[in-house]
Amino acid sequence: MDDQSNTSHRAPRKFLEPRRLALLASVAGLSMAVLVIGPGAYRPLNLPAWTASAQAAETAQTPQGFGDLVAKVKPAVISVRVKIDDDGQNTAVSERDSQGSDPDQSGSPFDQFSRQFGFGVPNGMPHRHQIITGEGSGFFISPDGYAVTNYHVVDHAESVQVTADDGTIYTAKVVGTDPKTDLALIKVDGKKDFSYVKFADQPPRIGDWVVAVGNPFGLGGTVTAGIVSARGRDIGDGPYDDYVQIDAPINKGNSGGPAFDMNGNVIGVNTAIFSPSGGSVGIGFDIPAATAKLVVAQLKDKGYITRGWLGVQVQPVTADIADSLGMKQARGAMVDNPQDGSPAAKAGIEAGDVITSVNGTAVKDSRDLARTISMMAPGTQVKLDVLHKGEAKPVTLTLGEMPNDHQANAGETQQKSSAGTHLGLSLAPAGDVEGAGQKGVVVTSVDPEGPAADHGFQTGDVILNIGGKAVANVDDVRSALTEANAAGKHSVLMQVKTADATRFVAMPLAKG
Repeated sequence: MDDQSNTSHRAPRKFLEPRRLALLASVAGLSMAVLVIGPGAYRPLNLPAWTASAQAAETAQTPQGFGDLVAKVKPAVISVRVKIDDDGQNTAVSERDSQGSDPDQSGSPFDQFSRQFGFGVPNGMPHRHQIITGEGSGFFISPDGYAVTNYHVVDHAESVQVTADDGTIYTAKVVGTDPKTDLALIKVDGKKDFSYVKFADQPPRIGDWVVAVGNPFGLGGTVTAGIVSARGRDIGDGPYDDYVQIDAPINKGNSGGPAFDMNGNVIGVNTAIFSPSGGSVGIGFDIPAATAKLVVAQLKDKGYITRGWLGVQVQPVTADIADSLGMKQARGAMVDNPQDGSPAAKAGIEAGDVITSVNGTAVKDSRDLARTISMMAPGTQVKLDVLHKGEAKPVTLTLGEMPNDHQANAGETQQKSSAGTHLGLSLAPAGDVEGAGQKGVVVTSVDPEGPAADHGFQTGDVILNIGGKAVANVDDVRSALTEANAAGKHSVLMQVKTADATRFVAMPLAKG
């Protein structure tokens, strides 16, 4: 149960009047008397020297306030106001409506992770052909008027206006957008001396101070402060999630606004919050500066984004898969299937290979691989370390350009562990079953109580190989399982073809 729930059941606290308050402190056996001067006032006597030094050191390390920083960066932060015809089916508006029209959003994806749009929709749901206005935030990144905001703030905008910190209103145009990272670049023309800020060159550390500036609820420039709570957060929002988590309060209308480090550099773009109630609970998510810099540079240059393309369908390496492959750690991205004609296929990468590093940097999981490759330009030469049939294999290839209909599939297949003593499958050679093809063995039935059912097997699936060896009949399956058992393995890797894809499943072996 969370703190808020616990609080509701606590007995009320009893507060003493200041005039009745007396304090007596004991630190490591050292008593320190406190002299009561008057109602609510006190002064410690005989303060030890080491305590004073410690307090002085703490004071020197703790910011006395953020006034100087805010004065420096706030002029670069803008309010972004858009007008949208609801016939344009703006996704931001529809998502805002789904959250705001019903106080009980138990079925809404925004029940947990909520975009902060700040769109004003009078009288509930908008009527057809209604012009809807919405407000977000943004910030100038150059003196000639280029500014960053969120894609969902300006998506399908009929017109865009920005209000600078001094209250001046300008008309802006959308230069380019990237829905996959939820970033947009807009431009204000006619002036060359806007105040602007820069992206940080280094990522923040967990625990570093952070200051968020934006336009919550359309109030105008507002500042909040907190710390960096975590990095590398994946909230299931997109294929390249890599958010910086902060606890500085961000609310409706903060979308697209910047989060600053103590040097006045932008460490992230405020984008989403965790919000069971619709308001800030101190868990916000920022697009990291490194991602924003790369995306914004392409939007400014071309108006759109091109991404590197490896051409593989991948899945995470689970503990069972790692064990079946003899890997010490469950890391890397397992190739389900290289796409025909892709850079990976041309370089000899095969189904069942595990990509463990890119240019010498370890790959944590399938999503990490997708993010890493997507941030590279088409035509980039990369060196991959690949585990191929149990042996390390270096592969050098040139990335292609991701086609519009090909997106890195980093979805994680949920697999349940099992301690079953049999597979729970009925099998037949694929050639004996009409429509199953000529390779492998087809699953003719699945025991709903068996481990195979727990691991997602369905009637009609075709097992192509087990432990890296092709199987053509039931005897091949039995032989492969016996061999894996004799080798002391706890699980065995199976390549399975479904109706529209192939995947790898680590099946637990029989005990005893």
